[in-house]
Amino acid sequence: MAEREPSAHQYTFDDTLSVNTPRFMDLENPDYAYMFGFLQTDGHLSQGTGQKGKLSLEINVRDIAILREFQRLTPYNSSITERTRSTNFTDSHHSATWTLCSLEARTTINQLGLPYGRKSRTIAPPRVPFSGRDYLRGVIDADGSVGYTAQGLPFISPTSASTAVSVYLGRYAQQLTGTERLIKRNSRDQVYNVVYTKEAAMRLAEDLYYPGCLALERKRVSAASLASWERPAGMKVAPPRRRWTDSEDRILLESGNAAVTATALGRTVTSCALRLWRLRSGRVPLPPQEPGR
Repeated sequence: MAEREPSAHQYTFDDTLSVNTPRFMDLENPDYAYMFGFLQTDGHLSQGTGQKGKLSLEINVRDIAILREFQRLTPYNSSITERTRSTNFTDSHHSATWTLCSLEARTTINQLGLPYGRKSRTIAPPRVPFSGRDYLRGVIDADGSVGYTAQGLPFISPTSASTAVSVYLGRYAQQLTGTERLIKRNSRDQVYNVVYTKEAAMRLAEDLYYPGCLALERKRVSAASLASWERPAGMKVAPPRRRWTDSEDRILLESGNAAVTATALGRTVTSCALRLWRLRSGRVPLPPQEPGR
């Protein structure tokens, strides 16, 4: 039998583990992308004196299973505790809290985009490669709704105080479903409530809550239930929206007059006025400048 070369690496069981185990918070891994979206939305990083600090995530005890999944995915010591306290809504709110103190782990999560302290308006999608649909499912599971409206229509509604996260979700949903939504804060609590209904909600739920994905079980069940909805025979289907092109945007901006431009573009005055407002207010990106101008 041929002898092994002296420099040849002899694989061990530990080598197999290192190959098969993803790096902590590798956001191209679906589970970590989901976990990060959840933590960005509902987690809290606090800093103490020196290198002290902690990452904490408190949720209703009915969802404690997801905390155990996060603990399983984290190769650092962490704990899960429960408590019952009074809130503005109930005298006995039973919650579960996952706590992680490791400086190395906190530094990794902080560098990916979870700031210390108050962060609801400042968070943004990661700047490193990441699994978009898993990240968004984490955002929705942490602070969003999936189910049926009082009128029996399927819906999915992400909620976020972050402009960057809401815009990313709007673009993702538009590419997936063709449905465009106006991204703006509500007047009551100044957060973004983007609602998708009917076929758009069904398509989003199917994409985000795919078989075997990491998710809150109750929202996974709600998302799966949307697949059974059928449009009533008498319910009209809205025609697909005509998308704005860069050249149309440039014509509208140069004119600055929605009524005049509407005829030239074959659009309604209302549509042109709304588009002009979105362009001027930064709700949609300005068109690139024409080459040679």
